[in-house]
Amino acid sequence: MSTLMNIYGSKITLNKGFGEVVYDDCGNKYIDLVCGLGSCIVGHANKKVSKAIYEQSKKIVNPSNFYNSQAKQLLSDELEKITKLPNVFLSNSGTEANEAAIKLAKAVTGKNEIISTKNAFHGRTLGSLSATWKDDYKKDFKPLIEGFDFVDFNSVDAIKEKISKKTAGIILEPIQGEAGVIVPNKDYLKEVKEVCVKNDILLILDEVQTGCGRTGKFFCYEHSKIIPDIVTTSKGLANGLPIGATIAQEDLLFKKGQHGTTFGGNSVSCAAALKTIEIIQKEMPFVEEKVKYFEKKLNLANVIQNFWGKGFIIGIKPKVTDFGLKCFKNGLIVNQINEEVIRLLPPITISKLQLKNAVQLMGEVV
Repeated sequence: MSTLMNIYGSKITLNKGFGEVVYDDCGNKYIDLVCGLGSCIVGHANKKVSKAIYEQSKKIVNPSNFYNSQAKQLLSDELEKITKLPNVFLSNSGTEANEAAIKLAKAVTGKNEIISTKNAFHGRTLGSLSATWKDDYKKDFKPLIEGFDFVDFNSVDAIKEKISKKTAGIILEPIQGEAGVIVPNKDYLKEVKEVCVKNDILLILDEVQTGCGRTGKFFCYEHSKIIPDIVTTSKGLANGLPIGATIAQEDLLFKKGQHGTTFGGNSVSCAAALKTIEIIQKEMPFVEEKVKYFEKKLNLANVIQNFWGKGFIIGIKPKVTDFGLKCFKNGLIVNQINEEVIRLLPPITISKLQLKNAVQLMGEVV
């Protein structure tokens, strides 16, 4: 028997799931408040998405990027409609979407420096890893790509001080998810955008985790009433199928041969994304109401010390240690980022009943 490189340390096999519920190979049931690290935004095995996948798979799966396809064109048009950004490059993941964004910024501006933020996470390929803060992720792969500087997140002044004539752009997450769901000040993105315009540098927003309706709007930056130069998305875009998108302003284009992908924009993932977007747009108006209900139930159950985030990207500080492991043993999947912080990324389709059931399970743990 082959050995999988078990880089995540998991010993559990999940065989099936429906909505926000999954089952392991022993038949044990779990309420899943992580849902594929946020990728299954409208729930596991969503029937409408599954049907779209099946119907497209009967037509054509991957004509390759030498050719356009109907599904790819329709998805590109839909993303332009949502973002008001006309140039779309489709890839396979959030890491690839960020890699493309970094390359595009350098190619278009002719500059070679990128400003990132402390505690940022943008991916694990060499380019996106160079824009990532945590040294534990980087130390075994050095030297990485030169030209990346890091400034304090939520500090516009820090960005101003770091800008030079070589700065192509700044890449940041509207909310830092990997770092513990760090939400910046209300006007942060708006002020960063103003700095970028004033200094003729590009604003790249990494919405891999915050996008696809998770915060109650399709992209988190919409709350700030701005439009970035480049936005990247992935995770929930095709409800668990591999896809990434780098979406850019009108004058930001790769030249022929500057970038590429074999599987990016394949017709099945695009069809899944189109149906997922349709469901997201119907569910987004209910996100805020569900989150308030969830927070209220948690407080009434006396389970947590703190609750923060925006929409369904949630950080909580529970009242007991090893909370994640204890929840799992009790039939609840959460994401323990560190000793104190739990990150929750439930599907936006989750029902109030299941949120109530999740709180009950947490209460039993506490």
